[in-house]
This record gives sequence, structure tokens and C-alpha cells, in this order.
Amino acid sequence: MTATQQVDPPGTPPAPTKGPSGSRAGVWRRFAAVVVDGLVITVVSLPFFFIDVALYYVVSVLGQAVYYTLMEGGSRGQTVGKMALGIRVIDLARGGPIGYGRGFIRWIGRYVSWIVLLLGYLWMLWDKEKQTWHDKMASAVVVPISSYPAA
Repeated sequence: MTATQQVDPPGTPPAPTKGPSGSRAGVWRRFAAVVVDGLVITVVSLPFFFIDVALYYVVSVLGQAVYYTLMEGGSRGQTVGKMALGIRVIDLARGGPIGYGRGFIRWIGRYVSWIVLLLGYLWMLWDKEKQTWHDKMASAVVVPISSYPAA
């Protein structure tokens, strides 16, 4: 190590991934946020499974639609998982909130990203802006709060 190199203290979060237009949330932070959000949705919808399986699926899908549309489309651009991991969704061009319409499109796009053997999710690994397919569909990016604080 040279005298000009710095070492981060233990416990320092990893540096965000860079895209051409700024910092981006890394794949593992995004994955962890999805796991947290999945737990939230499961906790809310699971009681319906014991009432009726069909009702459980309806509540689960509609709950996801409302949850992701309102949370990611809102002014903070964060679900509970994204809050826990310190990341948020913003507009690629302007940097602000994506709005509810694009939040809904992004939610629909998750299924498109998932259905082709998760290729849409993995796309961020080689995309220059670190976008998944559902990010591209909504013209959004996921960024660290440290680089793009929520209002």
C-alpha cells in the first residue's frame, strides 16, 4: 500500500457502484431490500392463506401492486426494504421521484424481469447505468441515499 491510499475503517459500507450519470446501489443491497420487502408482504398476506388459498393469492398480488406503486412512486422512492438498506428509486433523467404511474409500471416490469430466468434482474450486472429491465421500463435507477438524499 502506498502513502496516498486510504483504508476504510471497519464497518464502513462498501462504496456504491458507479454508472455514467452517478452512483448506483449495488446488487447485494438491492437483493437484501427485495428479501426484506418479501418478508413484509408475506407477513401481511399470510393470514389470508389460512382463510382461503385463492384469497391469499389475490391479496398478495394486489398488496404488492399497492405497496410498490405507492412506496416507490412516492416522494421518497423507498419501500421498507430500501429504507432498511439505505437506497431509493429515482428518475434517471431528473433525479426526483418517479411518480405513481411509473411506480406501477416498475412493479409490472418485475414480472417481466423475473419470467425470463431472472435475466431482467441480472441485467444490471453489465448495464452501463446498472439498471434492471423494470428500471428501464420506468426510466428509473436505484441509488444510495448517501449520494441522493430523500426529501
